[in-house]
Amino acid sequence: MEIDPFRIRGHVPEFDAIVSEIKARSASTRARLRMKEISYGGDASETLDIFYPEGTRDGLPVHMFIHGGYWRMFSKRDYSYVADTITAAGAIAVIVDYALMPHVRMEVLVDQVRRAKQWVIKHIATHGGDVSLFTVSGHSAGAHLASFLFHRQEAFSGVSAALLLGGLYDLKPLQSSFLRSEIAITDREVADFSPMLHSYDEGCHATIAIGAEETPPFHRQADAFALRLRQQGLSVTNERLEGLNHMSSVRDLGLPETAIGRILGKTIAYAR
Repeated sequence: MEIDPFRIRGHVPEFDAIVSEIKARSASTRARLRMKEISYGGDASETLDIFYPEGTRDGLPVHMFIHGGYWRMFSKRDYSYVADTITAAGAIAVIVDYALMPHVRMEVLVDQVRRAKQWVIKHIATHGGDVSLFTVSGHSAGAHLASFLFHRQEAFSGVSAALLLGGLYDLKPLQSSFLRSEIAITDREVADFSPMLHSYDEGCHATIAIGAEETPPFHRQADAFALRLRQQGLSVTNERLEGLNHMSSVRDLGLPETAIGRILGKTIAYAR
C-alpha cells in the first residue's frame, strides 16, 4: 500500500490509462483545431501553442493553461486537449511549455511562465485576443506556477481570474516525499517559491478546486491557500469535485460538459 501521499501513481490505479487517454485526446485536438506554435524565449523549452475557436478572430478572451507533472515531466503537447474546453467557451487557448527539473531549478520555471504571460500581453492582440479578458489556470505543479501570474509584484497583474486545480502551495512537505530523490527541492526554493508565503493581486478572482478523492495534504493545502488569498482581499471560490482524484480531475478539464469543464468555462467568462 502506498504511504507517500504525494506519489500520485500509488493512489490512482488508473494513472497510466488516464495519461494515455489525455495524450490521445491531445493529438486529436491538434489535428482538429487551428493552432500555431510560438517561441516566447530563446530556449527550446520556451514555446507555447495557441489554439483558436471557430469564427472571427477579433477581441476574443484569452486563457493560458500550465500543465503539471511535479515540475519534472510532461509537456504542453500532452495537454493540448484542455484547449477543447477553452475554445468551446469562445476563448483563445494558450498552452505553455517550460523546462523541467532537475535540469533547471524552480526559479527558471517561474521566470519562464512569467515571460510567457508577458509575451501574451504584448502580442496576443495580433492573434485576435483581447488582453483585458485574460485568465489563467493550472493543474498540480502547473497550479503552483500559475499562482505567480497574479502575484502582487505588480500593481496590476493583468489576470482577471485564475483556476487552480489540485495545486501545491507549500513546498516544505515535498522535501520529505519521493520527490527528494527526483528534484531535491531546496530550503531556498521552499522560502522563495511557496505560494503560501506570497501576496497576490486582489483584483484577480481565484477558484481553488480539488478532487474529493485527493490525498489529505492536497486538501489541507487547498483550504489553507484559499484562506490566505481571502485574507489578502481576493474574491475566492472553493470547488470540491466529487468522485474525482488528482488525475481524473485534470482529465475532465478538457471536457466542457463535466463539472470542472464548466468551472473552467465560468473562469473564462469571469473576465467579460
